[in-house]
Amino acid sequence: MLGSTHDHGCVGSVAGIYTASMPVFVVRNAAGGNFAFCNFYEGESRHRLNYGSYNDDVRRGLDFLRDELAPVLQQVIRGTGGIPLKPIIGRALRMGDELHSRNTAATTLLIKELTPQFVEYAVDTSKDRALTALRFFFASDYSFLRLSMAAAKAMADAARDVAASSVVTAMTISCRNFAIRVSGLGDEWFPGPLPEVSCKLFDGFTDEDVQWIGGESHITETVGLGGFAQAAAFGLQAYQGGSAAEMVTMNSLMYDITVAEHPDFKIPYFGFRGTPVGIDVFKVAGSGIQPVIDGGLAGKDGGQIGAGILRAPVECFTAAAAAYSRRYGT
Repeated sequence: MLGSTHDHGCVGSVAGIYTASMPVFVVRNAAGGNFAFCNFYEGESRHRLNYGSYNDDVRRGLDFLRDELAPVLQQVIRGTGGIPLKPIIGRALRMGDELHSRNTAATTLLIKELTPQFVEYAVDTSKDRALTALRFFFASDYSFLRLSMAAAKAMADAARDVAASSVVTAMTISCRNFAIRVSGLGDEWFPGPLPEVSCKLFDGFTDEDVQWIGGESHITETVGLGGFAQAAAFGLQAYQGGSAAEMVTMNSLMYDITVAEHPDFKIPYFGFRGTPVGIDVFKVAGSGIQPVIDGGLAGKDGGQIGAGILRAPVECFTAAAAAYSRRYGT
């Protein structure tokens, strides 16, 4: 039996799937009381299950996550009593992350937070297992992405089902189209064409190699991260726009299609202005400004082949605006 990750409080990265044997991070929204989940980052190899690859190396990597990494992390995280993620995300934005395509600072801050418990685990349980887990994180800068996605899902789900709200609470890509959900319109998805993409491909690949294989990682953009915090992460400019100036321009436009500025997620370049948050379907439909998404690209033969900018299609937002008007009036 198959089900949508969004209907189960979790996020699938690119073609990410969940099975009963996979360990997951559990994130609790303390204010809303809801939970969200995300499975683990598989490591730095270009060929990963979430990018459509499956072979002996991928299987061994998944076995490692389940049998070696997860048991250590379970004990280490429980030893902390739980880790507040919003402070890590806020600090990482000030250190050069945007929490979608760049999570280097956030992963470092996470390991710093867990270091006392790793030391205790090494002393009380197993030094070798502790070091193995730490070496994985030291080599895997994208590890925190799975936590930023789960945190974003927990935040976005807390904003669902608000009567008369025209704010987007989820976005998704399939192999065939792009779709959004809106807070005041229940569980209905409003589809449109696949997003426009401006990308930089890894050496040896061309545009003909790009394959859409789905994904929900842009839940981060719905809460003011990723493409909505680009100006915090100029280190990504080679992939996101080609220059710091272009990143600033794209990020600035997002303020025109959102309803608020985030009180906790701030961008130093903008004088610590809060990130634009709360995509409004009427503002997108009326202005034609497309939400910007930072993302990776998969290849037809599996594996990641590049990264770049995705622009959500306006058609989703005009369809949602029309449905809103039918329900609530103009």
